[in-house]
Amino acid sequence: MADAKQLVTDLFKSYGITIPAHRMQLFDRFLLEEQNLAILHQLRKKQEQLMANWKIEDRIAEIVQQPIRIPNATVGKPYTAPFDFEQYGWNDLIAFRIEDLEALGLTYSAENNQLTGVPTQSGDLKFSVYFKVEGQPEEAPFHQKDIPLIINPDPKGLWKNLESDKNDPYWKEDEATLFSPLGDRHLLVSSKRGRSHANVSSFREDDFAFKELPNGWNVVVVSDGAGSAKLSRKGSALACAGVVNYFLDPASVESMIEFDDLLQQHASQTGDDTQKNLNRFVYNNLGKAAFQVHKQLESFAKAQEVTLKDLSSTLIFTLFKKYDVGYALLSFGVGDCPIAVLNKDVTEVTLMNWIDVGEFGGGTRFITMPEIFQNEKFATRFGFKLLADFSYLIMMSDGIYDPKFVVEANLPNIAKWQEFLADLQGQNEDKATVELSTTNPDIEAQLSRWMDFWSSGNHDDRTLAIVF
Repeated sequence: MADAKQLVTDLFKSYGITIPAHRMQLFDRFLLEEQNLAILHQLRKKQEQLMANWKIEDRIAEIVQQPIRIPNATVGKPYTAPFDFEQYGWNDLIAFRIEDLEALGLTYSAENNQLTGVPTQSGDLKFSVYFKVEGQPEEAPFHQKDIPLIINPDPKGLWKNLESDKNDPYWKEDEATLFSPLGDRHLLVSSKRGRSHANVSSFREDDFAFKELPNGWNVVVVSDGAGSAKLSRKGSALACAGVVNYFLDPASVESMIEFDDLLQQHASQTGDDTQKNLNRFVYNNLGKAAFQVHKQLESFAKAQEVTLKDLSSTLIFTLFKKYDVGYALLSFGVGDCPIAVLNKDVTEVTLMNWIDVGEFGGGTRFITMPEIFQNEKFATRFGFKLLADFSYLIMMSDGIYDPKFVVEANLPNIAKWQEFLADLQGQNEDKATVELSTTNPDIEAQLSRWMDFWSSGNHDDRTLAIVF
């Protein structure tokens, strides 16, 4: 009764009616009249309904205004993120539906409380949750809550692929991929312009060459033109061609015959200091090849009235020949491009060169540098190995080495080379597979596709040569 009396008193006051003391008994009798009691009952019910309605509206507003943060997604990249109603405190929803997810390439799983999918568009986007809360009648309309979602663009799509200038006198194809027999083996090689060059319509600076030589020898050459050198694309092409031409020269062909005798003495242990004699042979013959390349670059620079530095290029090359006792491999390297040979069952790796990092503070050395030939370490730039057999001879520029091996310390680790081969076999984000088989008709296209792998921060030219 006291609550009812206060309710009516407050109601009357809102209309400017105040009950004086001498009318209180009358007021009490007024409240007890049957018709007024019924009205009071209705007032209480309306009051309760009003409060309930307010709580519903307040709860709806609370949900609509509640900040929900969803992890950012990336176009084209598989996406999974929690979207848990219980975590958001939405246990009082009696009905809901989610719209606009499909347009983003996503779906919602109520069973797993997750958003999943592969986003198809980028931007500051949103999807909507339509819901009803406890207390609302079944026929009540749904309420809308927009959930913001940032979908970043595919970083690959931010790079332009602008054609290089075919009218340039030193122009070369932006990509070259070849598969060819080479001696008793096969060579798969690809050289591809990096994204950083394609983005500004500049040239492929890397290059390669290979050749079956007389007397059973074969040579593979890789050169990485320095991006800061304005004619390095020509420097790398000249360096590769220069090595091949050197070993095709009749005088060099004649000189290489001596190796047969030295190797026979070494294998049969019929001579003195056979290892030293072989090392001296490699130093003399491959050293002359490297020096001749240097001199050719020097002559070209003078003829074109450019600096030798404008032609700056690294240079690695390997000669191999099959003998009865196994394979002889001879190598030379200057710069940061590794040469590796994997044994038949891929359980050991033999590095055929050391790369110019670390000691020089990361500074690459080039075949154009005269000091290379005057340095006391010049003799250590040559390699000789006699192996019973091998599975792969692999040569690469730093455009492959940097993203796939990262640091020099990983190169002697056979596990890293096994990972590299697994990567080639399709264990990568793009599922790009290169089937290293001599009967694979798509091998060139497969390697070309694999060479487009994404590696954040690694957008240089890429060259990879595999003898198998």
